[in-house]
Amino acid sequence: QVQLVESGGGLVQPGGSLRVSCEASGSIFGVGDMGWYRQAPEKQREFVARITGGGSTKYADSVKGRFTISRDNAKNTVYLQMNSLKSEDTAVYYCNAEVAPLYSRSYSGFWGQGTQVTVSS
Repeated sequence: QVQLVESGGGLVQPGGSLRVSCEASGSIFGVGDMGWYRQAPEKQREFVARITGGGSTKYADSVKGRFTISRDNAKNTVYLQMNSLKSEDTAVYYCNAEVAPLYSRSYSGFWGQGTQVTVSS
């Protein structure tokens, strides 16, 4: 059973910083690309950032220069460092990863349960 478990969300003031984490756990053969998406109230889920196993990154224009995605391959964990947060960054942040379970050794996408990030004074 593969699980993605996010942590680190919370309430932060505008201009502040927050880091969210996501660990892939279970019987895992391999982990490929990992990334973050977010969904604000009454809006569709949108792409935030993505990182390959080799460390190549991609960001949404709205977060470039403010957010940094990184990963620890030994821990199957991806991080999202969010700086200069704005009220419009308020959303549930979801982790997504391409994971190959041990039983199949075939990569497919998995989602975490989400973690709330609220930017408000």
